[in-house]
Amino acid sequence: MRPDTFHERVTASLDRWKMIPHDARRIGIAVSGGADSVALLRFFHALANQTGFELVVLHVNHQLRGAESDADARFVSNLAETLNIPCEVAELPLAGNENLEQEARDLRRAWFRNRMRALNLDRVALGHTASDQAETVLYRFLRGAATAGLSAIRPVTDDGLIRPFIACTRDEVREQLAPGDWRDDSSNRDPAFDRNRIRQQLLPYLRDNWNPQIENALSTTAEWAQDEEAYWRTIVHNLAQEHLSPPHGESAQICTTEALNALPVAAARRLIRHAIEQIRGDLRSIEFAHVERIRALAAQPEGAGRLQIPGVDIMRSFGWLRFATPNAYSGERHFSAKVTVPGEIRLPESSSVLIIREVLPKPASESLYNEMLRYVDGDRLPGSIELRTWQPGDQFRPVGKRSEVKLKTLFQEAKIPLWERRTWPVLAIGDSIVWTRNFGAAADFAAGPDTSRPMSITEQVNNRNQDPGPVRL
Repeated sequence: MRPDTFHERVTASLDRWKMIPHDARRIGIAVSGGADSVALLRFFHALANQTGFELVVLHVNHQLRGAESDADARFVSNLAETLNIPCEVAELPLAGNENLEQEARDLRRAWFRNRMRALNLDRVALGHTASDQAETVLYRFLRGAATAGLSAIRPVTDDGLIRPFIACTRDEVREQLAPGDWRDDSSNRDPAFDRNRIRQQLLPYLRDNWNPQIENALSTTAEWAQDEEAYWRTIVHNLAQEHLSPPHGESAQICTTEALNALPVAAARRLIRHAIEQIRGDLRSIEFAHVERIRALAAQPEGAGRLQIPGVDIMRSFGWLRFATPNAYSGERHFSAKVTVPGEIRLPESSSVLIIREVLPKPASESLYNEMLRYVDGDRLPGSIELRTWQPGDQFRPVGKRSEVKLKTLFQEAKIPLWERRTWPVLAIGDSIVWTRNFGAAADFAAGPDTSRPMSITEQVNNRNQDPGPVRL
């Protein structure tokens, strides 16, 4: 391929995917020392001479290959100096996790984001090619990825990474360099890495025996999947707004089984994946079987259930599903504290505040019996009472009942999910319950038409997006 044709193709990619904002001034170039990244640097060096961009070379040394890695860093620094471009080198050794390649990518990406903020970089360019795209699509397909996984390498990411060479093959990129212009990474020949076996064995076999244009076919698959995902992103966002919500005071996501089961299967699967991503931040190691187990849990006609998948604990109670981090729900959490009457107290492990305040009684002619039952009789309360979590065996006589009822029975009748019961607040005097969330005042303490000192008990939730407001009486 002629250099001018190559330049035109890369420029077309920059324009097509709007990789560089019109007001951009500084671009970071990730340079490993390999052919693709060196060609990327030389391309942008020529572009900067025409446009006035400021460039910064970014190199990460993971120290995986000892002296060879150090030599790569020196090579990149010298190249940047030759081109009169500032260079930053970071030494980021790996912890040795099971997936070294993924760990290295995560470290590099975090450092690139850091440099973008510190150096006011508008974008960071990476040297991924159509060949890398093909290898990634095939690798993910072999692991059973869905459409989102087959989207593979995106030309532009939300955090400002761009891949200008994504429409050019590795061979086309290397045609732009003279032999010896780059350094070879010996780890790229190590068959211990899955991606190397795909590059050296599987793709050549498919090219020779099935499709001479296999790289193009796989890259097209990625582009097709990316457009599908872009369409679904809006749909899933709207579904999440409608069907997913965090319980007040918790980092979790809940939805009704009825809503999930009513969705088309494709939409339900995507909503489940979205909920998982909200909890753990990504979808790595989340497989088709995990999503199907969650759908099966939601499809059960009734009852409770629980399952765990990597990084997420899913619990069903009545008609609700709750997605949370592992161990977020670990049984009852007991607390007990004294509350001054009137007064207020923050509920432990919650963003809610319980407020007991005196209210003005209405004139007898305006008293409404049913309304007054929403309050407690202040004359029957001491100067302080106990706030605690409910205990198994707790019971009280709600207004309108002739005898005491166990709270557990009321929970079942009201279909209160198991996770909400965990820190369910109760106000008590000794063994006598005065008030509890949702079910109101006990009959022995409820205000009546003749109450001279009624008190309201309200629970207010306070979060970052909402002003405090009454939740339950």
